[in-house]
Amino acid sequence: MAASKPINWQNTLTIVSVGILVGTELVGMSWAAGWALGGIFDLPPVVRYGIEIFSGLLGFTGLFYFLRAALKVEPIRG
Repeated sequence: MAASKPINWQNTLTIVSVGILVGTELVGMSWAAGWALGGIFDLPPVVRYGIEIFSGLLGFTGLFYFLRAALKVEPIRG
């Protein structure tokens, strides 16, 4: 079995920090957009919650792909 490379803690801290920063902005913005759309169109609560959940999941999906791209630039091991 090949020996694994040590963890680069500076890159790890960078990835975690940018994940927290971008994650709160992206998920918060998408969740708030769902809430605003439900309020603007005066939708029933169940539909409004559905839109909020769907837009929140879109925010988490965007965060996932952002972190994947960030890990290619700042590898944790190496």
